[in-house]
Amino acid sequence: MEGFHRSLTYINVSYSELVYKNSFVIIMQRQIPRTLAATFSLLLLSLNPANANDLVGNAANGESKIAMCIGCHGIVGYQSSFPEVYKVPMISGQTSKYIVNSLKAYQTGERKHPTMRSVAKGLSEQDMLDIAAYYEKHASSVTLPEQASPAPAKVSELLTKGACNSCHGANYSKPIDPSFPKIAGQSRDYLFVALKSYKSDGNTTWGRSNAIMGGVAKQFSNAELKELANYIGRQPGELQVVPQAKFR
Repeated sequence: MEGFHRSLTYINVSYSELVYKNSFVIIMQRQIPRTLAATFSLLLLSLNPANANDLVGNAANGESKIAMCIGCHGIVGYQSSFPEVYKVPMISGQTSKYIVNSLKAYQTGERKHPTMRSVAKGLSEQDMLDIAAYYEKHASSVTLPEQASPAPAKVSELLTKGACNSCHGANYSKPIDPSFPKIAGQSRDYLFVALKSYKSDGNTTWGRSNAIMGGVAKQFSNAELKELANYIGRQPGELQVVPQAKFR
């Protein structure tokens, strides 16, 4: 990452001080590459609800469209074997905007995963919105602390370096914008695989292309990413698996 940082012009902000509010990015303090700040600005502006079309998700309709989802996300403890063995992510209780954005990323190839791309390519935008609305409403009813639990010194340094709470919230379950995911309590092995996927360049069947998360993940070794995943996955969160009747 040192070569990456040296090759860019800096402005006086950091990852953790980029704040999304009223369709604008307010930039404060310290350093972040100018090109990365510009990318973040464009990303957030592109997610502005004012620029969205008039389609609205319908959870009731979504329940009839999840047949391709429940075989993995509706089974407690279900594991995927690609690109390695890990529990599939819990999506019940996740923000609908993030779910839609993820499905669109699989559809376009920004996220590479053969199974998920096949599923996403068969969905219309209305389908995605309905499915996302269905899963969003199934959040766990736990009362969450405002702040995450204190992290060990080494992990605390990693969290600060990655500025994880600047997007995902102080307790990692209240992201600053619903286009960012809740990650508190998410399966630890999934978090680890997801973080590594942002470091995967040039792989035709696996990986994620995202300027912000790629810039963050590539700062860390895989061992450090595992420590981050283990800490965040142990935090209380709203995500859960809601088994469908046929799988109970």
